[in-house]
Amino acid sequence: MLRLALLGALVVAAVGAVADIAPKDRRSGFEFMSPQTQAMQSDETSNPGMLWVADGERLWGESRGSAGKSCASCHDDAVDSMRGVAARYPAFDEETKRPIDLMSRIDQCRAKRQGAPSLTQQSDELLALTAYVAYQSRNMPIAPPDDPRLQPFRDNGRDWFNRRLGQLQLSCASCHDERWGARLGGSVIPQGHPTGYPLYRLEWQTVGSLQRRLRGCLVGVRAQPFDFGAPEFVDIELFLMERARGLPMETPAVRP
Repeated sequence: MLRLALLGALVVAAVGAVADIAPKDRRSGFEFMSPQTQAMQSDETSNPGMLWVADGERLWGESRGSAGKSCASCHDDAVDSMRGVAARYPAFDEETKRPIDLMSRIDQCRAKRQGAPSLTQQSDELLALTAYVAYQSRNMPIAPPDDPRLQPFRDNGRDWFNRRLGQLQLSCASCHDERWGARLGGSVIPQGHPTGYPLYRLEWQTVGSLQRRLRGCLVGVRAQPFDFGAPEFVDIELFLMERARGLPMETPAVRP
């Protein structure tokens, strides 16, 4: 009840237009964590997300599907071929004529080149492969592509970010632009930058995707969440990556 009361208070407090966070004030969620959680993320021997990275490295070299190919058979060593890739997604997909996120690109590539069946968005295999690919961009700055074809979708993502939803009538911006640094139910509200996905969340006790986190936020404001893989989620991620431009990639991050 206390958490709902605090959320209700945010509805009253978050009025008027919400200003974007200035680039000089952008801060990763890492900076809002306890020293213990920061240490867990920073030490790869203690970071539980590294188990998924290790599994992804194994899967990268395994032959799959009817074509009997592995990711490595086309892309060679991921340390070189995948460096910086995650920092540039979502990107424009020529086939669908709209943005595609990294998880869907990996699944698409498996189906086309390996003849492998499609994986569900939250499957351990797809999360592991995505974590391994994204790990190759760790500490690199987020650098969204300057592709004009993406702009309408990025604008749609911005609209969703600022749209009040659910019974609590809160937007993403109500918390992560207007109230970051304040406390909600004892936890510090971060700025909501997607710097570390897939990440290990202590609440989940497993690795999860940005879409899983977004669904959790939608449920929290009592709104109907989109399905995994929904175009709205990809558009929101596209906007969030632009909003986080220049911040370092952290995959696999650790969060409370």
